[in-house]
Amino acid sequence: MLDHLPLYLNISFIFTTFLSAGMIALLLRTASKPITRSTARGILATVVIWLIIQASLSYTGVYTDYPQALPPNIILFGVIPALITIIILFNTRKGKQFIDRLSMQMLSYVHIVRIPVELVLYGLFLNGAVPELMTFEGRNFDILAGITAPFVGFFGIGQSKMRKGSLLVWNFICLALLLNIVINAVLSTPSPFQQFAFDNPNIAILNFPYSWLPAFIVPLVLFAHLAAIRKLIIH
Repeated sequence: MLDHLPLYLNISFIFTTFLSAGMIALLLRTASKPITRSTARGILATVVIWLIIQASLSYTGVYTDYPQALPPNIILFGVIPALITIIILFNTRKGKQFIDRLSMQMLSYVHIVRIPVELVLYGLFLNGAVPELMTFEGRNFDILAGITAPFVGFFGIGQSKMRKGSLLVWNFICLALLLNIVINAVLSTPSPFQQFAFDNPNIAILNFPYSWLPAFIVPLVLFAHLAAIRKLIIH
């Protein structure tokens, strides 16, 4: 944990993470076909356990104590398991059935969490925990996805103001914005992959609670885009 950071930043990001978990609960609640209570509880319990595991790994220094590990521990224990989960969902019958029951409108609303994420990243930059390139003053324009998400969800989908092609374009553009910041984050984090920002590296995501960003929030946002794209193309 970074002791020099103001408490409000830590609290703000914890709240953002809980908001993201709440989005999962809303996705389950708004599914086109009811998801059984036991299934919903199992999914949410898994999310809670995952967050606890990630908090423990970052708080005990597993992600910060071995900067030259290859692959970096944050990727090995945080990112890869989340990506494997997404791959399983998109490549199994039950997983695809689950995805197809999710609300397109709610999948769009998930991206609202990108607004507080970007504001916290800017606060982290001001306190020397991430480089400027990871903020909207640098190379990160991901906040645009968060700002447009409620309009796409309410007007574009809820009021049928956007056609399938427009929704696909929006999802692909916002997916590109996500990949842009992910690549820049990886290349500015202390690890064998680091290529820039050596004077002010991305140390925040290796520490609690910010390890929840690559291990939980980013995979959730990625899943929301991929699920929406699948639904738009197949249906």
